[in-house]
Amino acid sequence: MTTRRNFIKNTAMGVAGITLLSSSKMYGNILGANDIVNIAILGCGGRAHSLAQAIGLSGNSKVTHICDVDKTRLDKFQGYVTKTNGNTPLKESDFRVLLENKEVDAVAIATPEHWHAPMAIMAMQAGKHVYVEKPCSHNPHENELLIAAQKKYNKVCQMGNQQRSSVTSALAMEDIKNGLIGNAYAGKANYRNARKSIGVGKEIAVPSFLDWDLWQGPAPREAYRDNVHPYNWHWFKAWGTGEIHNNGTHEIDICRWALGVDYPTRVVSAGGRLHYKGDDWEYYDTQMASFEFEGGKMITWDGRSCNALKPSGGRSATIFGTEGSIILDRSKYELYDLSGKKIKTLRENSLGTSNDTSDTRGFDGLTVNHMKNFANGIIKGEKLNAPIADGAISTQLCHLGNIAQALGESLDVDPKTGRVKGNKKAKKMWKRDYEKGWEPKL
Repeated sequence: MTTRRNFIKNTAMGVAGITLLSSSKMYGNILGANDIVNIAILGCGGRAHSLAQAIGLSGNSKVTHICDVDKTRLDKFQGYVTKTNGNTPLKESDFRVLLENKEVDAVAIATPEHWHAPMAIMAMQAGKHVYVEKPCSHNPHENELLIAAQKKYNKVCQMGNQQRSSVTSALAMEDIKNGLIGNAYAGKANYRNARKSIGVGKEIAVPSFLDWDLWQGPAPREAYRDNVHPYNWHWFKAWGTGEIHNNGTHEIDICRWALGVDYPTRVVSAGGRLHYKGDDWEYYDTQMASFEFEGGKMITWDGRSCNALKPSGGRSATIFGTEGSIILDRSKYELYDLSGKKIKTLRENSLGTSNDTSDTRGFDGLTVNHMKNFANGIIKGEKLNAPIADGAISTQLCHLGNIAQALGESLDVDPKTGRVKGNKKAKKMWKRDYEKGWEPKL
């Protein structure tokens, strides 16, 4: 790619530990112990507002630059950062310019999902540290490439699964590890929302404020439609990854953390576009995916995008054990005995929570903790709560769930690599087609 640049900078050492409570090698720092990390936020939609607010409260980082291909969003977001954080970040419409800017230490990627891995790889190649929102990749090939890129360029890279920075969730993990609910053998990830139909899009002229070519970036070119930007791209396979990635990544990740598992041995999925029919939504508004692991453990994802009967505010992870169960969300930890009687509740002491699935910004104290941890990983080598090598495993489970659903088949998976075994159709779905000149490479 002709836009790729490499800068001579000090690089980090090693890869952070697998979980909040695991050991890790320490990253070397590019900044002094008392320095502030200059962060450029790439993508100025809803989640970017939460990242900016969290950075402003972190005490160890600052939003110095912002970037979006939508001029209207870019201008509005600049005003938001100025009002919320007290400083006015510099604007840029092409992220490649910011990758060449030596004043930028790190980037926070909050773009549409087809940009996550390519942009993160380019940023690390340019010497930047990376915070990338979930999911960290659009397809399994990018997932593997991103892990390899972090190892090759040795930059701090954290995924935005912010519940890994929850105090109550971390306490629950210690309790599970210490046998409080006996043998933890199963986890259920729940998500509920009441999304409306996106209708059938009409081809119209590209708005004057939008760089549609750069918005598409690595994706093959398509005509502009009136029901894609700024949010509905989530439900198109060219750019998004469906609800299991958009939200399921979070709770599936918590179940993985609690059960101490990585890649599964078998994946099955049932569901479809069941609530609405005949619109442009290409993924599944109803999906129940099951992941089996060595040792008999299992995780299920129960995702309902268009029916708002909401357990625990709309999202939660339930961990089942031989002596009890634990329910976790972003605000609390609840312990139950085998009869279903609640034993205790520990509440997150934070700046609010984001369990409400209608909230597209998702600001809470967990995000503040997560961004602070990311910056401390750069400044002083603090171990990351969600290093990309681990975050990518949760992302891979979601990819496998989508592949199993698309094929209508059970997938046998190598638990060491996360790759599907003996299925040629699944292999064809491992990588996307890229616009010429935009395919990410190491």
